[in-house]
Amino acid sequence: MVALASPLESVKVVGANGQISLGKQFAGRQVLVQEQEAGVWLIRTATVIPDNERWLHAPGAAADLDKALTWAAQNPPHDAQLDDTLSRLSDGQ
Repeated sequence: MVALASPLESVKVVGANGQISLGKQFAGRQVLVQEQEAGVWLIRTATVIPDNERWLHAPGAAADLDKALTWAAQNPPHDAQLDDTLSRLSDGQ
């Protein structure tokens, strides 16, 4: 039996350890593997966001971060009042 593959398909062999290679262009990438039915898998590249960082992607947080970054770019740090600031921080003010 001859298996024909289109340009978007390729024939892979599952190794003895149960793995297949998707190619070097996907090295280090995370993928989602969904078994749609017995013997049929859908493999998609994905970017996974850790639970403790998910809040950063909420619309409100993104807007707040953009404002903070804009402010920081327009107000570069300087040492003019560093001693006074450190003194107030150490006094708990």
